[in-house]
Amino acid sequence: MKLFDVYPINDITIERAAGSYVWDNNGVQYLDMYGGHAVISIGHTHPHWVRRIEEQLNKIAFYSNSVRIPIQQQLAEKLAQVSGKTDYQLFLVNSGAEANENALKLASFHNGRKKIVAFSKAFHGRTSLAVAVTDNPKIVAPVNETDNVIFLPFNDAAALKACFQQQGEDIAAVIIEGIQGVGGIVEADASFLTLIRELCDTHGAVYIADSVQCGYGRTGQFFAHDIAGVNADIYTMAKGMGNGFPIGGILIAPHILPKHGMLGTTFGGNHLACAAALAVLEVIEKENLISMAKQRGMYIKSQLQKIAGIENIRGRGLMIGFDPPESLKELRKVLLNDFNVFTGEAKPNVVRLLPSLALSRKQADEFLEALQEAIAAVQEKEEE
Repeated sequence: MKLFDVYPINDITIERAAGSYVWDNNGVQYLDMYGGHAVISIGHTHPHWVRRIEEQLNKIAFYSNSVRIPIQQQLAEKLAQVSGKTDYQLFLVNSGAEANENALKLASFHNGRKKIVAFSKAFHGRTSLAVAVTDNPKIVAPVNETDNVIFLPFNDAAALKACFQQQGEDIAAVIIEGIQGVGGIVEADASFLTLIRELCDTHGAVYIADSVQCGYGRTGQFFAHDIAGVNADIYTMAKGMGNGFPIGGILIAPHILPKHGMLGTTFGGNHLACAAALAVLEVIEKENLISMAKQRGMYIKSQLQKIAGIENIRGRGLMIGFDPPESLKELRKVLLNDFNVFTGEAKPNVVRLLPSLALSRKQADEFLEALQEAIAAVQEKEEE
């Protein structure tokens, strides 16, 4: 049997990982500045995370949501404490796409409406509703196509106001990333997020803050959306939530009421996933990683500003992007293949940095030095 060939694969086999480093099957060490799509929040194989999972595994790994699972409530209480969203409700799932899927469904249940406002270059996942609100026709199958989604320009206040003026009573929800990841590290303006809150309040719509990639402390605040000083009705989470163990969730404001059977999941909130997620929050809190992410991100951005040859440095905390010019289009490949540094990309040629929140100053300098050497190597090759 062959694997279904849908992933562009780097010819590297990772066998071991610790902190912000990974090692391949030949023993070669790589600096991980991407964290597997922003998943590694507290560092690979953090000892406390490993211990929490091992302890839980020796007790019980899984039972369904038909019985009480006390570790779910423990996770909810710790999440309330660390996020500051103390009066919200928690529903646990398995992934970011599933979190957004359930958030959209819940919004529609809440107000009985069908229309969803999403934005240009948005990425919300690959399941049915999540991909329908994703601005990439290449991954939207015909069966996913719907007239219920209204795409508007990102950060365009006039367009949003006009949309609500015309269709406000039909809009179930507005879904927006605090910082677009796949879209190229593009920040939502605080004023735009405030406007979404105001319009949703006026028209009875639900404000969904997609925090799958930009949440969980990555930006120096628990949710990137918090920069606006207003609360969303639903926050969606995944990636950094389990540090590599599959888990997702939605935080739901108290005015949105549950009914038995309206949402459900087999594996969501299982014992092992909750143990992993609880460990992540405990480490974030104990090691002060949200503040660390803010400080480390400011340092990296300030140093990137000094490097000639890259443009449009942007982002907050440890969610950073920059644009190499056409002459440096091979920069990511050179960083990986010649300097052993993993980074991410966004089309057409954005370099994305999404390392562990526990990235050290020394490791940041290691990356910056490798970047400068890689730029020089590409430029030298171009001149030959």
